[in-house]
Amino acid sequence: MKLETGSTINIKKKKKKKKIWDAWLLVIPTLAVFIFFFLIPLFFLFITSFKTFDASTGIGGEWTFQNYIKFISDPFYLGVLWRTVKIGLITTLVTIIISYPVAFQIAKAKGKVKNYLTLLVLSPLLISMVIRCYGWVILLSNNGVINSSLMKLGWIDQPLELLYSEFSVIVGMVHVLFPYMVLSIMGSLERIDTSVLRASQNLGASSLKTFTSVTLPLTLPGIFAGSVMVFSLSVSSFVTPSILGGPQVKVMSYITYEQVAVMLNWPYGGAIGFILIFIATITIVFYSKILSKSKKGVAIQ
Repeated sequence: MKLETGSTINIKKKKKKKKIWDAWLLVIPTLAVFIFFFLIPLFFLFITSFKTFDASTGIGGEWTFQNYIKFISDPFYLGVLWRTVKIGLITTLVTIIISYPVAFQIAKAKGKVKNYLTLLVLSPLLISMVIRCYGWVILLSNNGVINSSLMKLGWIDQPLELLYSEFSVIVGMVHVLFPYMVLSIMGSLERIDTSVLRASQNLGASSLKTFTSVTLPLTLPGIFAGSVMVFSLSVSSFVTPSILGGPQVKVMSYITYEQVAVMLNWPYGGAIGFILIFIATITIVFYSKILSKSKKGVAIQ
């Protein structure tokens, strides 16, 4: 009997080890790509950010904190940092406001209608981001569709400065990142038990009260997940600010590109990039803390 028990335990252990090994076999290829093509280059760039730089000789061999001190002591670069974070926060807020009604209607829909609406929301992702941005250039330029229409209607006498502004960058960001927020909120809405909503209505709560007291709190995980994605992608975006903002609207990704690709100052460009990573991480952690302290918030474990 003891032998049988011991044999059974050994078989279970072998099966458990096999499952763990099988899981690692699936993870290792992706993990290897992530380490070799992302973490290792990022590590060397981080090391480079503490090196000196000379325009005539290139990257030096001495260690220094001057690249980071130069950034935090220069009002121009601090202004660029603030503009980047501000654009990210406004983009996130506007995306939430626009996406929630859309996600709510898609979650309520059924059958083919739901599939068609989901496909409609995802369809912009099938088009290149560059093409979408140039589409907004056609709409927002001085001779574009919007200004031409307003001038023909007699509502304005001269073109509005819509392009190459923070407004145009935010509009482009919202358009690009809108599907991510919709899908995140829609996932939370679909997981809500309809019996909870019916119970709220049976207890005399109005539709508005049910939404604010039941539906909205239960969808906070989706809102938070979407906010993290939208904010992270917006503050690190390069294509949209470059095309719709141009040199007039400098953001962190743009000046990082200038330092690395134009000035060939890799140490300072690396320092700017890691400051952006740090600020984005701090903002996300701060946002998470606010939600976790709220009675209706969701804490990340």
